[in-house]
Amino acid sequence: MIKRFKGWPLWFWLVFWGSFSGGLHAEGTLLGSVVGVHDGDTITLLTFNYQTVKIRLSQIDAPEKRQAFGEVSKQRLAKRLMYETVKIEIETTDKYGRITGKVLLNGRDINREQIEQGMAWVYTQYAHDQDYVSAQERAQRAKLGLWQDKKPTPPWVYRHSDANKPKATPHPAEPKKSFWSGWWGSGCEKKTCAEMSSCAEAKRYLHECKLKRLDADKNGIPCESLCRSQK
Repeated sequence: MIKRFKGWPLWFWLVFWGSFSGGLHAEGTLLGSVVGVHDGDTITLLTFNYQTVKIRLSQIDAPEKRQAFGEVSKQRLAKRLMYETVKIEIETTDKYGRITGKVLLNGRDINREQIEQGMAWVYTQYAHDQDYVSAQERAQRAKLGLWQDKKPTPPWVYRHSDANKPKATPHPAEPKKSFWSGWWGSGCEKKTCAEMSSCAEAKRYLHECKLKRLDADKNGIPCESLCRSQK
């Protein structure tokens, strides 16, 4: 006789728990709670065995964070999904190792909702659902979300544009070195003729460091004990 557990056969509960404990189903679906929203088309899912999985919403492309409506799209998705239990219909894995798929919340297609609200584009390179295209056309006509702009830039175009490239930080111009600084450096620490090691150094301090005290008689020759031969 099969042992029963709370009114159901034990084998039923074993199968039930086995299918949910990992979150991943043989049919290509994934169940879990949304614990992170990175932007308008990327979330982090916590599965029932406490593994985190990054999910890219398939067939759509939300504005980048630095684009118009980028932050709005992220916030809208976070408000809709954060800490909610969702089902992911897996399509594939992208080049970044993220699972891409359709996110369902209580049967509602969240990917399509993002398009319907003007929070994302149909990602034409990967789209295969005509309903998404129709949803985008309706959002365009109603001027919802990103369609409020006359000519919004698709994210895939923006990512390859100059506007998205980091600007090089210009190097500060190096100070121009004189003949004297090339030989003696650029410091002006010395203050008296007694500290000078040569006539050349005394002349540098007079002209570059403006140390007028080295030319006491103002005849243009500093530290005459060093530069007597220059008179």
